[in-house]
Amino acid sequence: MPSNRVLKVRPSGDSVTAQEMREGITRIQQEMKVAASFPPSVEEAAARAAADPRLPELDRTDIELVTIDPESARDLDQAMHISRDADGYVVHYAIADVAAFVSPGDAVDVESQRRGETLYGADSKIPLHPPVLSEGAASLLPDQVRPALLWTIKVDASGEGTDVQVERALVRSRAKLSYEGVQADLDAGRASEMVHLLREVGELRLAREAARGGVSLPLPEQELVESATGHWELEFRRLTPVENWNAQISLLTGMAAASLMVYARVGILRTLPPADPRDVQRLHRTARALGIAWPAEQLYPDFVRTLDPSRPTHAAMIVACTRLLRGAGYVTFNGELPDQAQHSALASEYAHVTAPLRRLVDRYAGEVCVALCAGTEVPDWVVAAMADLPDTMRESGRRANQYENAIVDLCEAELLHDRVGERFSAVVVEVEDKDASKGDITIQDPAIEASVSGSADLPLGEQVSVELVRADPGTRKVEFRLA
Repeated sequence: MPSNRVLKVRPSGDSVTAQEMREGITRIQQEMKVAASFPPSVEEAAARAAADPRLPELDRTDIELVTIDPESARDLDQAMHISRDADGYVVHYAIADVAAFVSPGDAVDVESQRRGETLYGADSKIPLHPPVLSEGAASLLPDQVRPALLWTIKVDASGEGTDVQVERALVRSRAKLSYEGVQADLDAGRASEMVHLLREVGELRLAREAARGGVSLPLPEQELVESATGHWELEFRRLTPVENWNAQISLLTGMAAASLMVYARVGILRTLPPADPRDVQRLHRTARALGIAWPAEQLYPDFVRTLDPSRPTHAAMIVACTRLLRGAGYVTFNGELPDQAQHSALASEYAHVTAPLRRLVDRYAGEVCVALCAGTEVPDWVVAAMADLPDTMRESGRRANQYENAIVDLCEAELLHDRVGERFSAVVVEVEDKDASKGDITIQDPAIEASVSGSADLPLGEQVSVELVRADPGTRKVEFRLA
């Protein structure tokens, strides 16, 4: 998903604290001027589009596609089918065709340009498109014929993609599967052949990722849990292996899309510069704070692969590692390739094409790839938009981070509000350049990062005792002081 962190709230009922959380999220949305609802003109345009999509002639409803998503998901971007092909595989990956419903310059398009991406946080969602499209007519719901961009990717016995084609087609998902359900079937020995092939391809792709020096962060799902007594605790849900394999199919498709665009010298890439050594050093200090061994000679990707997201301290470490993703952006090109074209975490060129219901840029990148495979010109409306797309997505990414961080701040204030005055063991992981008496700490229990101040310079990298002096859910402020 577009968000770096997944945080849910599980209250015990209509308690005071649960109500505080709901009110806090409402305040955040009001402060940021974001809302799940759409203007009437946008809703009306979306309803008209849902009733009259532009349908392709090619019918591939014969492919037995399925979706694999969280149980509650309704905005289903992707459906897949995997089959054997001699000693390799053929991956069919259908992606929701938003352009079948949305026209350049129409009311839905203008609103999606303003939003940029779906915002997530603590079970709240501010969607990119009206639900009549994102959870209805454009979503790859089961037993419904839908327009899609159908990717056909051949994969060899080593897991390397060898050929790619994408075209518009009608598709029909056979079933809406959940990660937990598929994993349970696999563990019980009753999974379908396709699921077994997903495991094979997923494991091969993970091995290739490790070989080229790439890494995908296995971000855990964080859940703020309220007990019957009203006390809040932070729990982490480990990703199932199925989720990791499913993510590898999306990455395979994004890399295939990038290869098409790089070869043709036109397109939109997702990029990430090499990590700042200072950020890597901070992560080493964070690992020390959390009691996790990270040998000095061990490279960052290899270290991440040793982490177990089911362990709270390891889960917190994985979340901290998202710091290295903060330089991510987009670059468009039409002619010469950009100087920085790689996504350093993946150690490859990469493009976002698999989540157009939830991320604006995917619609444009998908259109480029369809045109390249068809041997036609990239549509004028795509070329015209390419210059502004990186800025549009940069602003939407900033807003998504602001929304996510505000909700994390709210949850941490709720988590700690009844512990003001307590002392905690922590490690100083960052010191401000302009004021060495201020910085950031990592606490092992609860596993969080927070700001801290002292009467003297903070001892960078050292273990300290800190006192919680403020945790106010109303203002979302948490303050620690060096004890």
